[in-house]
Amino acid sequence: MDGTELYRKVLLSVSGNKLVEKLSLKYGKKLAGKFIAGDTLDEALDEIEALNRKGIMVTLDHLGEGIKRLSEANAYKEEYIKLVDGIAKRGVDSNVSLKPTQMGLALDPEACYENIRTIVMQARAHGNFVRIDMEDTPFTQATIDIVLRLHAEGLTNVGTVIQAYLFRTEDDVMQLIKAGVNLRLVKGAYKEPGTVAYQQMSEVIDNYKKIIRMHLDQGVYTAIASHDDRIINWVKEYAHKHGIPKDAFEFQMLYGLRMNDQAQLAKDGYRIRCYMPYGTMWYPYYTRRLAEKPANLWMVVKNMFK
Repeated sequence: MDGTELYRKVLLSVSGNKLVEKLSLKYGKKLAGKFIAGDTLDEALDEIEALNRKGIMVTLDHLGEGIKRLSEANAYKEEYIKLVDGIAKRGVDSNVSLKPTQMGLALDPEACYENIRTIVMQARAHGNFVRIDMEDTPFTQATIDIVLRLHAEGLTNVGTVIQAYLFRTEDDVMQLIKAGVNLRLVKGAYKEPGTVAYQQMSEVIDNYKKIIRMHLDQGVYTAIASHDDRIINWVKEYAHKHGIPKDAFEFQMLYGLRMNDQAQLAKDGYRIRCYMPYGTMWYPYYTRRLAEKPANLWMVVKNMFK
């Protein structure tokens, strides 16, 4: 395990500590703002317009994941309806991303399904697409089941996310490609045990390349979500070598990270989509971003002592 991977695992472990959370909420909001487009939908839509002018597409996410009451899920559902309508009203190039636990998956799976179904139907009415995010492994199968059930109902404007660090991933990709489900492919950002996930980054990267090839070789459109130049350059070279056109796939990166590189990819003719969150429930998302880059944590520490 290299130093960066050890750092990621340690930070994800301590982020659940109440003292760490309290200090982060007090001192980390300034840095969190680097990764979050704003507190409100209008602020986020303004940012989408700015990115669209640079040729960058967007996936818009309203922050929030675990909830304690189903009434919270209903509030999130209503916010997503406004979000979908707001995208249509502004005419911006953006689809939608949501987390199933945000919609009640841990409390009432059937209520969660109905909440997501309502959002997907509203998005379909506007000709838009909904991405159901993949969370940690207790919810992996349930998330896949929701997507397949929606497709079985004819609601095909919905896809999900597949994490390369899980042992089960190759089988999931085969099943979902066969079902015609659009996928975002990622390495994975949660702390998972060695019983279900690769622990060495070299193994994760090898599996990541494998599932990308499974898409590209079959002519299946895919979203490759990574900031890793090893992956980005490999995809470019693989596509060029095999005569795969630039519009057969898209790169995805996070809002606030490598924004100049995102604009350059657009200039170079690649499809690039920025994952843009907004809202006030920023702590869980923020800690996963800190875990990706030690320099981000150092910025928080410096702010604590100013």
